[in-house]
Amino acid sequence: MTEDRRRRYGRVARTTKESSVLVEIDLDGTGITDVDTGIGFYDHMLGQLAKHGLFDLLVKTTGDLHVDAHHTVEDTALALGGAFREALGDKSGIRRFANASVPLDETLAEAVVDLSGRPYLVHEEPERMAPMIGAYDTTLTRHIFESFIAQAQICLHLRVPYGRNAHHIVEAQFKAVARALRDACAFDPRVTGVPSTKGTL
Repeated sequence: MTEDRRRRYGRVARTTKESSVLVEIDLDGTGITDVDTGIGFYDHMLGQLAKHGLFDLLVKTTGDLHVDAHHTVEDTALALGGAFREALGDKSGIRRFANASVPLDETLAEAVVDLSGRPYLVHEEPERMAPMIGAYDTTLTRHIFESFIAQAQICLHLRVPYGRNAHHIVEAQFKAVARALRDACAFDPRVTGVPSTKGTL
């Protein structure tokens, strides 16, 4: 197995009438972040994703926050998913599958990922929680992951079997996804080529 691997870096610049987004990600980083979406809690969550995934992450988004946060959150997640897919490349030598369980005080989040090349999301979280965390609409959490996996082309099962505090419920999900992605992206020295009997992912 070669030690001279390419840098796993992805970049997406996306501009619409609703937002302007730039995302850069390095899958083999150390968790360095430079994130500004104009939504403080969302910035915090993207910071958690980078920190616990050990991804270096740059996100610069300007959106129509005078309307609401929806377009800014969605377009950022779409760009992040695209950059992630680009960084993965042909997925040669990676583990592909991974899972992580993360507690945050009274909350538990569980994430299972397959870097399959096929987008699919199963998402379960408590139905009753505070509707807003600052300027962040908590109903957007599912949509963030829907948008991310659609562009990243991965399968994600994400559930929160219990939890009370809305901040904890959302944050635990981002941390669990980060740890699962980190492990799924990792190289396995026993894997030769792409980890699929089809020969491609």
